[in-house]
Amino acid sequence: MNNAPHHCLSLLTSCITLKTLKQIQASLVKTGHHSDPFFAGKLILHCAITVSDALHYARRLLHHFQNPDVFMYNTLIRGFLESGIPENSICTFIDMHRKSTVPPDSFSFAFVLKAAANYGSLSAGTQLHCQALIHGLDTHLFVGTTLISFYGECGSVYFAKKLFDEMREPNVVAWNAVITSCFRCGDIKGARKMFDIMPFKNSTSSNVMLAGYAKAAEMELARKLFWEMKVKDDVSWSTMIVGFAHNGLFDEAFGYFRQLLMVGLRPNEVSLTGVLSGCSQAGAVEFGKILHGFIEKSGVNWISTVNNALVDMYARCGNIEMARLVFRSMPYKSVVSWTSMIEGLAMHGHAEEAILVFHEMEGCGIRPDQITFVSLLYACSHAGLIEQGSRLFSRMKDVYDIEPTFEHYGCMVDLYGRAGYLQKAYDFLCQMPISPNAIIWRTVLGACSIHGNVELAEQVKARLFELEPDDSSDKVLLSNIYAIAGKWKEVATLRRSMADQKIKKMPGWSMIEVERTMYKFVAGEKSNEATSEAYKKLREIMLRLRVEGGYVAEVASVFHDIDEEEKEDLVSKHSEKLAVAFGISRLSKGKVIRIVKNLRICRDCHTVMKLISKVYGLKLVVRDRSRFHSFDDGSCSCKDYW
Repeated sequence: MNNAPHHCLSLLTSCITLKTLKQIQASLVKTGHHSDPFFAGKLILHCAITVSDALHYARRLLHHFQNPDVFMYNTLIRGFLESGIPENSICTFIDMHRKSTVPPDSFSFAFVLKAAANYGSLSAGTQLHCQALIHGLDTHLFVGTTLISFYGECGSVYFAKKLFDEMREPNVVAWNAVITSCFRCGDIKGARKMFDIMPFKNSTSSNVMLAGYAKAAEMELARKLFWEMKVKDDVSWSTMIVGFAHNGLFDEAFGYFRQLLMVGLRPNEVSLTGVLSGCSQAGAVEFGKILHGFIEKSGVNWISTVNNALVDMYARCGNIEMARLVFRSMPYKSVVSWTSMIEGLAMHGHAEEAILVFHEMEGCGIRPDQITFVSLLYACSHAGLIEQGSRLFSRMKDVYDIEPTFEHYGCMVDLYGRAGYLQKAYDFLCQMPISPNAIIWRTVLGACSIHGNVELAEQVKARLFELEPDDSSDKVLLSNIYAIAGKWKEVATLRRSMADQKIKKMPGWSMIEVERTMYKFVAGEKSNEATSEAYKKLREIMLRLRVEGGYVAEVASVFHDIDEEEKEDLVSKHSEKLAVAFGISRLSKGKVIRIVKNLRICRDCHTVMKLISKVYGLKLVVRDRSRFHSFDDGSCSCKDYW
């Protein structure tokens, strides 16, 4: 008996490159086993699922095989589904339907319906539903459950419920699917009603409810259900922790993590990455350090996703040195690991280093993805590296065959706009092969604000108001452009329009961590102990900055119909100033003051931070909406380019 083909299959288990796979295929050709459906199917499966960037070869293998069976087609459909090209899954199913003599099975419909859901194509899914009826698979529990999920994903809760009601004996998976569909369509009451009438529930059912409430930002309902649950597994705890973190309730996320430890459960990968994500968003670096210590002691520092979350946490909390240290000590670095490090360096303004890390990544044989290039282009735009950014944009298309998305085009527009090449940014935008969205137009408007170009701002405004007429940020930005240019009549008209439409400006807030407690400040909010202390300290700071630092408030964009003293008072109460004042009041000398802000830092606050770092001899780190600003001895890491 010839064992060569079986030896080839055993080699497949360790095969990770297309080159090696082709060598194994050549051995099968030599023995004549390449035409055996079993061996051919294994090759297609490995190409489609295991080897990266080998889907095209899997498709070639399928097309060159005489009379491919349903397993081969299903494998390719699944491969396209999992690779993020769901439309190709649908095309493969159509090809199978036209060419194959073998009818599709339940797996064919399950995979292709998931692809239709991911693609967001209700019409394709409806046609597939009809095909399932023709083949008599609509009553198959597996297919029926996938159809329920499909309609839920596409926002049609009516059809999801109708399909469920037509099921003869729905199992717990089907019940969970219809509950999830209710949540996806915003029918929270319907989800609860279905949950209450379930004849049998398991922990997964309760966890589905918790996840649904969390995604709908109904954390009070999630909290109530959680404490009603008789059995809380690690998924239940993880869902609550991640839910609180993603909804901005960071103290609750940290509190539930502590309780998880107190009840004797071991945090899993999801709960650890969830609470680290909470630290990242809140800027809670001290709590993050405690988690890091726990991870080291628990021996879970080998898990790639946890290490990636640590790199992200340290970078987003302003400690890029620790992010570097964790990254360099990782036993295995995936494309996510490299991208996280590049993104962290980009946020901190270390664009040249980010590019060096990218080249190191290429040298290690790791193929960059779309997100890697977004991070690289972002780094170039915030450092004014126009030539490098343009080269990377071309390299992404020419070398890696990555089709640019809105994010990539937006970064290029931002690259030109920040550098003052507004016309070039506008021309690039107009020549895009895809119609620019509101975010890209808003990027140009932001550049107009930086460089005071009123004429172009008005052109952009017209496009933006067509796309998103009710967006307050656009109107506020345009109002500031008019104010700086002294066009107060236009300012008054715009603000009156906002008042008439009841459009409110998004309130600015800033957060600071003191003794592992997060404090949030909003300008003009009701006074409490923390804000009273912050205002008192801020008055003292501003007086000292005027005397010792020569501070003069930048009030060009503030209402023109109030006196200078009122203008200065308005800009002096911005949330980041309050947070820094509170930090100076509470933190011990020598501590780095780290602030997280939800909006872009204004020029006056930027000036104040530089003066504080010089006059008080402090190091300040402010993370605003787009990047980090590290202030030390009167200068900023952004070099006033942000």
